[in-house]
Amino acid sequence: MEYIGSIESRYFPPIAVLYEGVINMPVRIYENPDLNLIMVVSDIPINPSISYDVSKALVDWAQSVNVKEIISIAGIATASEEPIVFGAATTEEMLERIKEKVEIFQMGTISGISGSIMAECFMRKLPAISLLGATQTQNPDPRAAAAVIKILNDLCDYSIDTESLIEQAEKIEVEMQKLAEDVRTTEQPSSARKEFPMYG
Repeated sequence: MEYIGSIESRYFPPIAVLYEGVINMPVRIYENPDLNLIMVVSDIPINPSISYDVSKALVDWAQSVNVKEIISIAGIATASEEPIVFGAATTEEMLERIKEKVEIFQMGTISGISGSIMAECFMRKLPAISLLGATQTQNPDPRAAAAVIKILNDLCDYSIDTESLIEQAEKIEVEMQKLAEDVRTTEQPSSARKEFPMYG
């Protein structure tokens, strides 16, 4: 995909993103003309205090370039170990598209920038879908990302390869298992308590 721009704010964390030694912006916009696709990627959490302003600016721009629909992708913390993808939509028509492919959110809230984007789309009657990959951690979860991409491939007839994400997930899982084993082996049972008789 071709990099076409970025979103900047003095309220974003003061960081630059590095990839193979090259500096990039933390919130970037890419385009693939062949797929008629524009993608916004954020490597930073968007502070809730500015989520409304960012989502409004983003949807303003999306409408200015005649975007027909928006798909918001995020993670959601759950206790499930299965790669579940939850979904919600701004219209009944969009809900029909996803209801056989994802676990539909029956009730609840979508927080953060993903939630504010969906709310902005709803108010403007811009068709939008939210896809939320179930994860057990607040850290990046390649397996959850792969599950969401598979749904996206099915919805939009894409062929995005998820093999590298699965490989990353397997490496992380092996490292976590090793870490857990190291912790177990270094834990020593507490010494038996010695009784000292008292006289007097």
